[in-house]
Amino acid sequence: MSKIHTALKTSRHPVKNSPAEDKAPSLSLETKLVLAGVASEILAEAREAQGKNGGLFELLVRKKAIEESDLLKIMAGHFGLSLLAQLPMENVNIDFTQTVSIQYLKKHKMMPLITSSSAVIIVNDPTNFQPLDDLRKLLQKPEAPIALASQEAIMAAINMAYDMSRASAKDYFEEMSEASADELISEIDETADLLDETSDAPIIKLVNLLVAGAIKDRASDIHIEPYSANLKIRYRIDGILYDILSLPRRIQSPLISRVKIMARLNIAEKRLPQDGRIEIKIADRLIDIRVSVIPTAFGERVVLRLLDKTANVLMLSDLGMHDERIKLLNGLIKSPYGIILVTGPTGSGKTTTLYAALSTINRPEINIITIEDPIEYQMDGVGQIQVNPKIDLTFAAGLRSIVRQDPDVILIGEIRDRETAEIAIQSSLTGHLVFSTLHTNDAASAVTRLIDMGIEPFLVTSSVIAIIAQRLVRVLCPHCKEEYVPDKESLANLGLDKAVLKNNTFYRKKGCNLCMQTGFRGRTAIFEIMIVDDEIKRLILKTSDANQINELAVKQGMITLQKDGIQKVMNGITTTEEVLRVTRTLNRKEDIEDIVIET
Repeated sequence: MSKIHTALKTSRHPVKNSPAEDKAPSLSLETKLVLAGVASEILAEAREAQGKNGGLFELLVRKKAIEESDLLKIMAGHFGLSLLAQLPMENVNIDFTQTVSIQYLKKHKMMPLITSSSAVIIVNDPTNFQPLDDLRKLLQKPEAPIALASQEAIMAAINMAYDMSRASAKDYFEEMSEASADELISEIDETADLLDETSDAPIIKLVNLLVAGAIKDRASDIHIEPYSANLKIRYRIDGILYDILSLPRRIQSPLISRVKIMARLNIAEKRLPQDGRIEIKIADRLIDIRVSVIPTAFGERVVLRLLDKTANVLMLSDLGMHDERIKLLNGLIKSPYGIILVTGPTGSGKTTTLYAALSTINRPEINIITIEDPIEYQMDGVGQIQVNPKIDLTFAAGLRSIVRQDPDVILIGEIRDRETAEIAIQSSLTGHLVFSTLHTNDAASAVTRLIDMGIEPFLVTSSVIAIIAQRLVRVLCPHCKEEYVPDKESLANLGLDKAVLKNNTFYRKKGCNLCMQTGFRGRTAIFEIMIVDDEIKRLILKTSDANQINELAVKQGMITLQKDGIQKVMNGITTTEEVLRVTRTLNRKEDIEDIVIET
């Protein structure tokens, strides 16, 4: 039995071919709606506006006269239809995407689920007869029954079907090579959903497919790199670059021109670096793309940084922290004032950690304002400012205005100079909680960096309450990772004893289709949290030597990056090679020995 049949069988009501076939119910639908709490005035108003601004039921939901879930239950019972919470997409035939436009299905909120043995049309409004009949004719399924689902479930299924139907960039390569450069370049006036793109220009298809493929593969960057013999396309996935496509050099000019047009850059200027941005939609996701173009020996090189603006903000529990350190951080972020710094190289997840902290304390009674470059996440209830150096809106300038906005919490995207650091410290000393980031290798080095910027040590000790250092390590693919027993030499290189094998299982990467044969899928963070307590404050006043500060923090129980990483190795989350890759060296053998004792 197919999953569609199973879903329909386990739903509340049997499927019927059309609402008209149902016997007349004892109460009219309008009466049932009124009994459910819909005001008769609103119902009459919606009836009058029906057809102009949408269907009757859509208008009722839009006016918040009734919850969609309650409305669907009433309609399912009234018409004798199945109500599906989610649409089973496994083994669904998506050939209909070639004949039915995505705009048509989205407009009428319908989704056909067709398999080798069945065909069902999922609708949100069973009284929208004409589009339903038209869809049956297009699909050549005149007897296809219908079932109900929410707008969200239908839209998600439509997006998934059309996303799966997209060809890869390689599939268009032959078509591209036959087209002239003049025919390939086409300017766009406004950005549409990439899944809706119907242009026949192969270069437009190629760029759209490169971006859509990058988003599907969870890539953070797209690299377009010209070399003497070819044009190389690479994706950065989970922090590692992978070769995706190799194109002939003749594609370089139209491809880069297309990207420049989308980013509103000067396509005639090829000697100077240029920066721009593109905002696109793909399915139900809004993607902000930062475009950087630089001249090289073989032509212009382009890097596109992808930021998913609709990505959900993570909670502290999603970051990969141990429960004890989540409790510690929860206490820190509820401090009434002070500075909490997050350090690490570019792309180590610092902003994600800070937003997880903000989401924890985000309440109506707290005024939170951020200044960032760029704004990576959008959060309700938080005032967010985008840095714009072209009009002199720098971190320092924006920060001066923020403190006059009566904030309780301030997030500074990055402390880049002395002026920003000074204003941040003054803000913390006058009763504000300040979050920010620095580019340093570990927690202790952040103190050295601030003092090197010209900040007095007594100001550092008066304002900074905690410093968090972090790195991202790739997570082993849960579908293909395999157990293994490390040899004695490998354990010795880590300073581990064979005793750890009794209570811990080690895993290594293997590779499958779900992880693109890499053996890894996704990333998690490793952390070290240094609390600036009285002892560390006294040491900072004496010296800014990061090694001495770090040694004292370790003596006081700070779990270092290396120690946290090795713990995740022994928990089967990642590999030793990953931890070594991001922390470079494990030079504190005593930390590893502590783990052995703990386990």
